[in-house]
Amino acid sequence: MKKIVTLLCVLSFWIIACSSKKAVSVPDHSAPSVDYKNTNLIITDQSQNRIAKVDLKTQAIVWEWKAATGIPAKDVAWFSNISEGKLVYSGKYMLITASGGGVALVRISDKATVFYCYVGGNTHSAEILPDGNIVTASSTGKLLTLIHVNLNSFPDNIYKKTIVLDDAHNVVWDKQRQILWSANKDKLVAYTYNFNCNAPGLTVKESINLPAGGCHDLFPVFGEDALWLSTSTKAWKVDLKTRNIKESSALPRIKSVGSGPKGYPAITLQGIDTDRQWYNDKVQDLNGKTIFQMDGLKMYKARWDLKNDFSYPANDDIKNCN
Repeated sequence: MKKIVTLLCVLSFWIIACSSKKAVSVPDHSAPSVDYKNTNLIITDQSQNRIAKVDLKTQAIVWEWKAATGIPAKDVAWFSNISEGKLVYSGKYMLITASGGGVALVRISDKATVFYCYVGGNTHSAEILPDGNIVTASSTGKLLTLIHVNLNSFPDNIYKKTIVLDDAHNVVWDKQRQILWSANKDKLVAYTYNFNCNAPGLTVKESINLPAGGCHDLFPVFGEDALWLSTSTKAWKVDLKTRNIKESSALPRIKSVGSGPKGYPAITLQGIDTDRQWYNDKVQDLNGKTIFQMDGLKMYKARWDLKNDFSYPANDDIKNCN
């Protein structure tokens, strides 16, 4: 009898031990995954001269703004070959530039153009400054242009100040450091802003050497104190705290690069060639895998439809600088 009891105890212990081991080996699937397809893409589509939002799940255009319907006919030419669209003011407005030399601020809810003007010089990018003024980057014009923004008086008789910057392609406001970044050729330049509403100005604070030339896109890395940078042959991540610059993609001709929260791929827009086909009909990740493609599009830049906390404060409202 004692032997039977002992045997039963041993068997019970063995069964419990095995059950415990099996329980430990079962993977935990409870952690939620992020589906980036719940977020739209913001694209510049030069085939129809528009800024558009694309629903990745339905593969449909769900919002668009066209210069032909958003700008008076006499000034539509300023908005040929739209080059960038940035979400600003808590995601309620779009800041738009075009190679034709125009810059516009558009309210997303009703597509109303609340401000626009001409700066010229093949305008590639723009940024909202903390007081509501705008700064643009124009490549062939070799300049940054500061614009006094009065929402009640435009597009003529506007105060503008130009600053020479050879091959200017980009501008990004750094909220934490209160400086403006712009990358040109093989330098990343930091400017301080004078916060003079009626006579805005910039002063060079410092310049950082870059590992490659031909700078094109500059945009905040989502959730990090860092900037994405594209050059003629690669894309890079610039850590602004350590000043470490790390290669992120070996793809050439990247016109835009951006990212989102965990679960979102970093995305690029790679021009087809360096001649006249600077656009593409697909958005790729850093390794060249297609994230989105639509026949007939001529996209120049693509961004996730996400707010930019690197540059702008929470609950940021539109400002009339006067």
